[in-house]
Amino acid sequence: MDGAQRAAPGPALDDGSAGARGPQGEFVPDVTGRPVWRLLLRGLGVYLPGWQIPGGALRVSEGPAEMGLNGFGPPAFLNGDAGFGLHLPVRRRGLEPDREIYVRGRDDPSFGIVIAGPAAAIGTRIVDAGELLRYARKLTFEELFDTNDADSVPYAVRAAKAVENVVFLDRATGIGLCAEVDQVTGAVTCPVFVQLGGPSERTVRAYGVAAQAVRSHN
Repeated sequence: MDGAQRAAPGPALDDGSAGARGPQGEFVPDVTGRPVWRLLLRGLGVYLPGWQIPGGALRVSEGPAEMGLNGFGPPAFLNGDAGFGLHLPVRRRGLEPDREIYVRGRDDPSFGIVIAGPAAAIGTRIVDAGELLRYARKLTFEELFDTNDADSVPYAVRAAKAVENVVFLDRATGIGLCAEVDQVTGAVTCPVFVQLGGPSERTVRAYGVAAQAVRSHN
């Protein structure tokens, strides 16, 4: 596993006055209580076993950088109400990252997927909530579709459309991004960005923003 790249200065962390707990604004309750956060912890257990699991998410707010507080910065950026996004130096199609699919509920199930591999595989230089969800649904369909079983097509299509939580972990460059779909509004956001330390550190730092109701075009 390659070491993580160090992030450059970026938006400042909230001082905790907006409802976060802890001396550095960690433990954002409107992030850590959501299914996508639980999916993140599950994914870290699968792909980074033995690494330090974050106890909460450091709140990030729009604003001028202050000495790159806690290391947040490029390639991550804040994308207004849609949450975090990534500026990637390259994009590549045809890469096959690892993935684990999870199902919640029985009568009307929702799907979550944890993807581990190079972020360049997403296929776009700018990764926002919509692009990450699109890629996750594509992988879900491909994973569940059996070329030898025509009956698998309807299930794979329904499952892909039902993906509501996505975790992407790029272990080589030390970054991760989490996306979710609001079950009420259909809004797609990325409320969590993840920074992975190197193999010698085995640390995981999460940054969070409150989920906002935005109009989805997906």
